[in-house]
Amino acid sequence: MLDLTSDVAELTAALVDIRSESGDEGILADAVEGALKALPHLTVGRDGDAVVARTELGRPRRVVVAGHIDTVPIVDNVPSRVEGGRLYGCGTTDMKAGVAVQLKLAALVAEPVHDVTYVFYDNEEVDASRNGLLRLTRNHPEWLAGDFAILMEPTGGVIEGGCQGTMRVEVVTRGRRAHSARSWMGENAIHGAGAVLDVLRAYTPREPEVEGLRFHEGLNAVFIEGGVAGNVIPDECVVKVNYRFAPDLSVADAEAHLREVFDGFEVRVVDAAAPARPGLDDPSAAAFVTAVGEGRARAKLGWTDVSRFSELGVPAVNYGPGDPVLAHTKDEYAEIALIREAEERMVAWLNGDR
Repeated sequence: MLDLTSDVAELTAALVDIRSESGDEGILADAVEGALKALPHLTVGRDGDAVVARTELGRPRRVVVAGHIDTVPIVDNVPSRVEGGRLYGCGTTDMKAGVAVQLKLAALVAEPVHDVTYVFYDNEEVDASRNGLLRLTRNHPEWLAGDFAILMEPTGGVIEGGCQGTMRVEVVTRGRRAHSARSWMGENAIHGAGAVLDVLRAYTPREPEVEGLRFHEGLNAVFIEGGVAGNVIPDECVVKVNYRFAPDLSVADAEAHLREVFDGFEVRVVDAAAPARPGLDDPSAAAFVTAVGEGRARAKLGWTDVSRFSELGVPAVNYGPGDPVLAHTKDEYAEIALIREAEERMVAWLNGDR
C-alpha cells in the first residue's frame, strides 16, 4: 500500500521500488488505484493498467494532471537509493518523481480552485499503438476532458511547451546474392548502405523557432540490419532512421521531407507520432507559466503525450521535477529538492495561492 502521507521523495522511492516496466505495470497500477480509492473526495476509474481519479466540485474549469507509470527496462538500478540529495533508480526522473507529485496533489488538495482529473497510464515508453493514454482516448474520452492539461514529464522544473514529432523509417538498399568466394558476381547491399550513412553524416538538422520557442531537430540511424550467412553476399540491407521534427511540421510534412532527403532510396514508414505546438498563448497555459514557471518556458525537445491532448483540443504543457537528460540512463536520478519544489508549487497553484 502506498502511503500518501509520506514525504514526496519517500513516495517517489516507494514507486521506484515497485517494478513497472512497460507491459508489466499491473502491481503498481493496483497500488495507485488502492491509494486513490482511499481518498473520499475522488471518483476513481480504471481501464487496463490506467487509473483515472477526478474531483467533482462543479468548478467552472477542469485541469488534467497526467503521467505514465511505466519505465524502460531495469538495468541493476532497482531498488532505489539516496546519495547526496539525489534519489537514484530506474524511473526516478522519467517519471516516478512526477507521478509521486501527482499522488501528493490528489491527497493534499481536496478542494482545488479547479476541478482536477489525475491520469496515471501505462505503456508510454513503447510503440505508440500500445500507449495507455491513446487507449483512454478510445475507451473513455470523457475521462480526459478538460480546459488545460499538465504532463508531469521530466523538465528539470522548467515549463516546456509543445513537443517534437517522431517518425521512424526504414531506408532499404538492394543488391544481388552471390557466393562470397565469387563476390564479383553479386552486388553487396550492405556496402550500398554506405550511401545512406553518407546522407545522414552530411545532414544539417533544423533549429526552427515556433511560437517563440527554439526547437532542435534530429535525424539519426538507430539500427542497421543486413546479412544472410557468412559465405553469402547479401541482397538487402535496412537502415532504420529516427526523425525528431519540430511542431511547425505535420506528420505528412515529415514524411515528405524524409523522402526528399533519401531520394533514390526505398523508404518505408514504420511509426509516427504527431508533434504539438507550444500553445502558450492560451490563457490557462499563460497563467500556469506565470504562476508555476515564474514566467519561464522553453521548447520540449522530445515527444510527449501533450500531443494526445493537443489532438483532443486540450491545451497542454510539460512540467515535472526530473531531468530529461537523465531519462533512460542506468544512473538515472532525481534531485530531491526539485521533487519537493514541484510539489510545493503545484499544491499552491491548485489551492489558488499562486
